Amino acid sequence: MSSLLPNRRTFLNTSGVSLGGTALAELLQGRSTAADNALAARHAHFAPKAKHVIYLHMIGAPSQLDLFDDKPELRRRHNQPCPAEVTKDRDFAFIGKTSTLAGSPWKFARHGQSGQSFSELLPHLATVADELAVVRSLHNDEINHAPAQMFLHSGFGRGGRPSFGSWVTYGLGSDNTNLPAYVVMVSGAKGGAGTSLWANGFLPSIYQGIQFRSQGDPVLFLSSPEGHTRGDRRRVLDALAKLNQNRFEQTGDPEIETRISQYEMSFRMQASVPELMDIIGESKATLTDYGAVPGKASFANSCLLARRLVERGVRLIELYDSGWDHHGGIETRLPEKCRETDRPIAALIRDLKQRGLLKDTLVIWGSEFGRTPLNQGAGKSTGVTGRDHHKDAFTMWLAGGGIKGGVSFGQSDDFGMDVAENPVHVHDLNATVLHLLGLDHERLTYRYQGREFRLTDVHGHVVKEILA
Repeated sequence: MSSLLPNRRTFLNTSGVSLGGTALAELLQGRSTAADNALAARHAHFAPKAKHVIYLHMIGAPSQLDLFDDKPELRRRHNQPCPAEVTKDRDFAFIGKTSTLAGSPWKFARHGQSGQSFSELLPHLATVADELAVVRSLHNDEINHAPAQMFLHSGFGRGGRPSFGSWVTYGLGSDNTNLPAYVVMVSGAKGGAGTSLWANGFLPSIYQGIQFRSQGDPVLFLSSPEGHTRGDRRRVLDALAKLNQNRFEQTGDPEIETRISQYEMSFRMQASVPELMDIIGESKATLTDYGAVPGKASFANSCLLARRLVERGVRLIELYDSGWDHHGGIETRLPEKCRETDRPIAALIRDLKQRGLLKDTLVIWGSEFGRTPLNQGAGKSTGVTGRDHHKDAFTMWLAGGGIKGGVSFGQSDDFGMDVAENPVHVHDLNATVLHLLGLDHERLTYRYQGREFRLTDVHGHVVKEILA
């Protein structure tokens, strides 16, 4: 009798896929798949302070020296040759080591009970100064845009690694079934590393970010073709599900489950996304506060949509805004970008707080690196014409979701060239954000090509000083 029983390997080889297919068939009866379960909300490693993240990335790198990091000594020595010891053993992307010092032409003042220092270019953000933890000692390993952006968002300076949002979605799943867990919106050109910033890398594709657009179809190919009803779409999806199920039974490929899940999500999104994107129902006061205009593609509209996404349970929202790479024309172009973004960012923070959402929504503002204290392309000009890339000391800020508001952490030197106090590496920032979401960055791992990978590689520590 025992000789007729299959051994363990034979049993698994012959029955494993069919068992999976049976389970998949049962799940499909309820319009739910194993890939849906991969996005089901999961327990964090410990109690989270934040349930949602809104990440505001300014593509191209704003000048921290003209927005947040006031340097009186740099202003006093404006247009003077940079001391040789300041640039010793240092490389820049485009300028030489003999460039002149460039102090900010804009005035700084202290705001709020905390006395946070902001440039006159940020009058609206200054009104919520006491909500922010401003970190003035960030540093990155990469000096050029695309590698630095990838390093910030994936912990690695080249493509192929999962993005920050993909890691979070992999670790925590989704809190809703009608919208993606991870949404991306872009104002202006993608620039730099482009779509790799929200790619899933070697994680299953169910964890990649989904880009929403402000005009036309919010998600490409979401609408049914002209002349086809929702019932038609339902019948097509049912037929595709059966074909995909047959293929899954043959191969056991988990990406087939992802495909079925994404078809089902798209069907549900046909109803949920148009309602989400229609901001015309917002009050006139809210639209004015953000500077949002229904039907217009803008960063302001994206900020308002980010709040609406949080209300609907979307865990991770990333807003990318381009046009911050100011190698030249900084005295006109930087104020223009601030006018486009300052009002809606401040409105977003106020709006989240008024609705009771800021306490568990973490808002992050920043970029891949900062700008140098040296003038780029000055010629005979006595002003500031432009600033080069600077990875060794720059500024980011965080608010809400477990952050201690009204604090300033870290400090750069008198020129803003190097970190002078409390350095915060990009890996430290990511470790801190994961901690606020209830995830231990050392335990959030994925095995690939024979080794365990994580967002922070083998580095990173939580910056406890900015936690509430």
